[in-house]
Amino acid sequence: MPSMRYVILQQNSDLRFVEMPEEYAYQLSALNLRLNKEIAKLTAANVPSLPLAVAECDRLDLLHPSLQIASGIDYINELESAFASIQEENYPLISLLTEIRALQAQLEQWYEEEELI
Repeated sequence: MPSMRYVILQQNSDLRFVEMPEEYAYQLSALNLRLNKEIAKLTAANVPSLPLAVAECDRLDLLHPSLQIASGIDYINELESAFASIQEENYPLISLLTEIRALQAQLEQWYEEEELI
């Protein structure tokens, strides 16, 4: 069984839990922090609001039935879709999309390899 880590994201009082392969959890946290830093520079009207990565952990037991764990690939696909839909004219959005898509490709490959085992 592959080793997983959990990235905990916070937006206002809401928490989101994203399960990532251990070797990619830090990349998601770093990407999230960079996107949060750069998002204020975007001038488009349809800029998504982002949660902030607040923690990572190796084990996660959710105690409340309303909380769920999202898979890393689902989360990164959502993120890519949200950023791809931005109609930005004044900021090089392509660099942010490139970073998102690089992690997306790595995760897709990881999930494909895990299914083969």
